[in-house]
Amino acid sequence: MGDIDGGIGAWGFARGGMGAMSNAMAAAFEDHGGTIHKSAGVEEILTKNGRVTGVALEDGKEFRAPIVASNMDVKRTFLKHVDQNALPDDFTRAVTNFKIRGSSAKLNIALDRMPAFPAAPAHASFLRGDMHVSESLAGLERAYDDWKAGRWSEKPYIDMLIASQIDPTVAPKGAHMMTVFVQYAPYDLEVDGVRSGQNRGETQRNAMAETVLNQMSVACPDIRERVVHVEVRSPLELKREVGLTEGNIFQGELTFDQLFFNRSVPGYAQYETPIKGLYMCGSSAHPGGGVMAAPGANAARTILQRETCGKRMTGYAA
Repeated sequence: MGDIDGGIGAWGFARGGMGAMSNAMAAAFEDHGGTIHKSAGVEEILTKNGRVTGVALEDGKEFRAPIVASNMDVKRTFLKHVDQNALPDDFTRAVTNFKIRGSSAKLNIALDRMPAFPAAPAHASFLRGDMHVSESLAGLERAYDDWKAGRWSEKPYIDMLIASQIDPTVAPKGAHMMTVFVQYAPYDLEVDGVRSGQNRGETQRNAMAETVLNQMSVACPDIRERVVHVEVRSPLELKREVGLTEGNIFQGELTFDQLFFNRSVPGYAQYETPIKGLYMCGSSAHPGGGVMAAPGANAARTILQRETCGKRMTGYAA
């Protein structure tokens, strides 16, 4: 995966941060005559006699369309926004059993200047790319064990990137912005013997951030001296703010039993669903998560093949 200007396996930066990707797609969509409705979530995907008829929003507006493409994860789409009577029981059961446990967190860190990396050669080129901090395979296994027990990893695996070295627009001059991917952080956090997705307040977020900073100090011992602000996004924040079930960034676990023809539901791996005209275009569909647009591109091709037949199409993307 990954391809930049013919360089296979390469990844690029979106100038201005990842939000620039969403803005670019929105601009392209509107330039081609599309209309974007914001500030109101989907209340229900409307169906009749086994076929989609449109979408109702939380603000009461309804849009009629013969085609709907859902970018919500498969659990949100079918367990929250589709009438269960419109779905086969075996399909609903498979969606219910789809594994979507959150396992990662994100820290966005504002730095007053570049932290020191004593073990790295001066001006080492790798400092401008992804830097992974882990001490052993056994340590990775223990970090995973913590997650299984409902705890964030005491010594987490972290993937950190100082993006402002490549894109100076994301930080003031002389300062830097670091993003840190953290594993493992459970959605169902255990507190006082109770495991729940709601067991995460400011105290827990701060404690997890301290654990991550402890691990980062293995590579850059002065990191705390450089920190101006830390923003923590645990699986709970990812669920509340982005709508990802259990905060799973891939809209479903990428395990062998949930890949290829089994993603997201066996028998419905070609972006189609039991409801005619309703398609899945997000990361719950093949090939899964990652900033590559493959599920959406594949879904678009499927929709064109199944629905056009020389007709003009109108649709709604949820």
